Amino acid sequence: MYFYSSQSLFTLPPQKTQCPPAPLESVPTTKEFKPRPVMEKDITLSELLVDLRKTEPSAAPADHCNVGPEDVACDVCTGRKRKAVKSCLSCPASYCKNHLQPHYDAPPLKKHKLVDPSKNLQQSICSRHDEVMKIFCRTDQQCICYLCTMDEHKGHETVPAAAERDEKQKKLQESRQQIHQRIQDQKEDVKLLQQEVKAINVSADKAVEDSEEIFTELIHLLRKRRSDVKQQIRSQQETELKRKDAELEQLSHTEDHTQFLLNYPSLPALRESTKYSSLDSLSPYFEDITCTHSSSINIRPLRHFEDVTAAVSELRDKLQDVLRDTWTNIELTVTDVDVLLSEPEPKNRDEFLKYSQEITLDPNTADRVLLLSEENRKATVVLNPEQFRLYNPSLGTFCFQVLSKESLTGRCYWEVEWGGSAFRVAVSLKNFGNVRQVNESVFGSNSNSWALRCDEKSYIFIHNDVRTPVPGPVSSRIGVYLDHRAGVLCFYSISGTMTLLHRVQTRFTQPLYWANSLLHSEPNDALLQTAAPSLAGTAYPRQIF
Repeated sequence: MYFYSSQSLFTLPPQKTQCPPAPLESVPTTKEFKPRPVMEKDITLSELLVDLRKTEPSAAPADHCNVGPEDVACDVCTGRKRKAVKSCLSCPASYCKNHLQPHYDAPPLKKHKLVDPSKNLQQSICSRHDEVMKIFCRTDQQCICYLCTMDEHKGHETVPAAAERDEKQKKLQESRQQIHQRIQDQKEDVKLLQQEVKAINVSADKAVEDSEEIFTELIHLLRKRRSDVKQQIRSQQETELKRKDAELEQLSHTEDHTQFLLNYPSLPALRESTKYSSLDSLSPYFEDITCTHSSSINIRPLRHFEDVTAAVSELRDKLQDVLRDTWTNIELTVTDVDVLLSEPEPKNRDEFLKYSQEITLDPNTADRVLLLSEENRKATVVLNPEQFRLYNPSLGTFCFQVLSKESLTGRCYWEVEWGGSAFRVAVSLKNFGNVRQVNESVFGSNSNSWALRCDEKSYIFIHNDVRTPVPGPVSSRIGVYLDHRAGVLCFYSISGTMTLLHRVQTRFTQPLYWANSLLHSEPNDALLQTAAPSLAGTAYPRQIF
């Protein structure tokens, strides 16, 4: 039997092992077989190698032998350390798989607390008593051992560390939930903001398109009116020329020589009147209207159509007035675009003071018996008893009003101090009416103003002449908060605390003005004044009436 290789484990069949004669020193090769024999597996040798492999010692798993830089080594292993699979907080020590088995088998060790391998087990040992710290001191907010409770932490509030962990775990979960909720809210806010941005873009494009269409219609209307005026002028011109021509024709056929000569001197005026040189004055409005004059005639400017020119000029002035008056509202409407995610509404007086605004009284709107002083921040009724009797004897209570000089938009806050029988603090549109008329157009009497009536005993909110009693502590100082964009108007009683008296939720489409009405039944008993509130010794603008 011949082997081709010590590793092949293949032999030739017995019936095919004869070789041809050859010298003794020659070695048979595979090439000497013709044809080459088929190799077969040596069953005996193969089984022998399998048995040898079974007797070899098996290698330990790599993860239980190799200890990496980030791994925890077994504290029991001697010599070559193995990788720890658990750490015991009660021992405290870390164990590999083999040395951990007693914790599963021995009843006393089964009660120990096993955790994932940790390198910080020494932090669980009290540095003073070398005992495991299983107690938490709530007084000092630290972990201690049982010996510490008899020493420096004696008398402190202590609980098991596990109980403190459970409580803090609950708080941690609550904090996580709050954080997750805030994240979710922010995602919703971002989503809403994206939708709002898209809506604003769409609305802006639509507003531009509509504005272009409206202005195009206005331009078309003006051009049509210009064409109509031009046509009327030309038609009237033609009518006048025909009439003059008929008069001339009639004169030319007059057989009475004396009558002809008497009417002849009026011909130059007739010839001049047919030229209508006054049409040139309309050129700024009708560019394509021109008048042709004969160079042989001395034209004297006769203004037959000066009424037309005056009418067109008046139309121009009215259009300019309309554009000027309405442009303010257009600018305010464009600027006052509502957006999401606005700042939260103030909750306390310090936050309200951030929106305080300097407000002065407008002398042009003050009643003639109101004396303004202190840079128009104070108003006093100046009326002697005789004037008081003659001013309006049919009424028992008088009302003298004044508006602010500044308009109110955005967020504003001011405070009012008052004295006398009663007064009304209000906000109003500019076109409220004649505020100087006593007991006429009192603030709160129509839909253009919102007022809070204050006296020594109670409050009443008045709007559109509807009166609503308002409960609350009576104070000589009233705070007013306005969020023009959000349509919010609030009245507060300011004393030791800040108490909400009444809240209005509506929509303001025009700028508002601070307004006040002084109500009194005796001469010189009413006044209002503005001043500045202080916060921690620092002055801030504020209104006090």
